[in-house]
Amino acid sequence: MKTSYDCVVVGGGPAGGTAASIVASAGLSTLLIEREAVPRFHVGESLMPEAYWPLERLGLIDKMKTSGWQQKKSVQFVTHTGKESEPFFFREHDERECSTTWQVERSEFDKMLFDRAAELGADCRDRTRLVEVKFDPTDSPDTPPRASGVVIRDAAGQDHTIECRVVIDATGQQSFIAGRLGLKEVNPNLKKAAIWTYYKDAIRGDGDNEGATIILNSENKNAWFWFIPQSRGITSVGCVADHEYLLKGRGTPEEIFGEELASCPGLIPRLSSATRVGKFTTAKEFSYMTRQHAGPGWALVGDAFGFIDPVYSSGVYFALEMGVRAGDAVVEGLQNNDLSGDQLGKWAPEFKAGAERIRKLVHAFYDKDFSIGRFMREFPQYRGNVTDLLIGRVFTDDAGRMFPDMQQSIENTRQQKLAAAKEMNA
Repeated sequence: MKTSYDCVVVGGGPAGGTAASIVASAGLSTLLIEREAVPRFHVGESLMPEAYWPLERLGLIDKMKTSGWQQKKSVQFVTHTGKESEPFFFREHDERECSTTWQVERSEFDKMLFDRAAELGADCRDRTRLVEVKFDPTDSPDTPPRASGVVIRDAAGQDHTIECRVVIDATGQQSFIAGRLGLKEVNPNLKKAAIWTYYKDAIRGDGDNEGATIILNSENKNAWFWFIPQSRGITSVGCVADHEYLLKGRGTPEEIFGEELASCPGLIPRLSSATRVGKFTTAKEFSYMTRQHAGPGWALVGDAFGFIDPVYSSGVYFALEMGVRAGDAVVEGLQNNDLSGDQLGKWAPEFKAGAERIRKLVHAFYDKDFSIGRFMREFPQYRGNVTDLLIGRVFTDDAGRMFPDMQQSIENTRQQKLAAAKEMNA
């Protein structure tokens, strides 16, 4: 390990591995560190089809095709009564190869990205922990501090001070720099928690719907489940609900999961002959955004930038996309000797505009007056628009054209409920 690099990337997940690959492939000295041993377990196994393009940029499509991972060609929703929606088949909207994506094992997927960064010239070190990001002192409180290096601790417990021109923070929900600079803002309306485990031989969809990500509501709509088919007959199954509802004053994670499963009519038959093969894991899934995404000598990517919600599986695709965009901005900045926050974060406004469209879809999902099936019946002209969002095609000007009518559909349902309640009480 050297004592100086052009760029240090902290975090070996999809965002960090991608950013390190982009910077290293430009011939710039790059250090990528990951605190855990690689490969390491991580949840978030479902890719959006638009992940194809950053993976193509990294030269990994052929590896994806030969990986043996379950192909994902659709998304399906199941109501609180167990009624199944028609699958949203991606190829019906776009017949290109990119409409087929994958349900991955994250330990293997993240290692592939970590190894690719090494192949492209990055110095990749696992079991290496970030201790501190070094900022140069400023003469004025109005002058933003400039990142100039890091202090890291290797697997042997020895600390090293590394100088660098840019730090890319891909530390996940720890969001190291945002935490230090007080930039993190939690969305008070999306304080969720998740409990998940793994099953073998769960009942999947038929044909091209076999690998579908399925979103299933519980009877009272207080919780929902993800159902993500993986390779080797394994299925990831998780329960998500408001943090207070799911975890406060209840039993063990296994007991809570069992209670919620018993009230999810769409999921019970799918697991009737399945065998649980994983432990129960819990996590806070708080939605948050950072007020500032880059500054002199530093940039945030992946969950360090922000996190929306697991419901539409946008996390890994967004991480890959941010890794590419931030990597390109860093390369350009290093080549032009412009390491300002404006340069390193030049991609962030467009990215946030696209991510906001997924956030709106998430808020609608949690609104008990919204039904994707009813919305499709009322406004069938938006089926392609919905499919676009589920694909991850959110960075076009017309990607959000359905939202005014979607909000009107929600409002109409509310008014109908109020009118019915008044009539009942009359």
